[in-house]
Amino acid sequence: MSSDPLSRTFAALADPTRRALLARLAQGDATVKDLAEPFDMTLAAVSKHLRVLEQAGLVERGREAQYRPARLNARPLAAAADWTLAYARFWEGSLDTLDTYLRTLQTAPAAPPTPEETDHE
Repeated sequence: MSSDPLSRTFAALADPTRRALLARLAQGDATVKDLAEPFDMTLAAVSKHLRVLEQAGLVERGREAQYRPARLNARPLAAAADWTLAYARFWEGSLDTLDTYLRTLQTAPAAPPTPEETDHE
């Protein structure tokens, strides 16, 4: 996996199972067994997904005897949101420009028909 934190975040978020695990952790800490419940996969498979999320800094694991709850760490998500926000501004600006252009077309007087268009009448 890349050493760039933003790349690690997006790589971890690329998998729908990992996104579902993060959504569950947004509701509160959970064990691997708790997290595995809604999925048709082994505890080992869920643990593997959690390791990817941990490496990306999106999940932290507690140490309470044998109980190792996973906890969401949303800080890397804030960096990803900031990065995508720049592109949202770009698209909003592009859509505003398109809207202005379309309004100009709608209010412009109709052009007279060309000779080719009038020959068919």
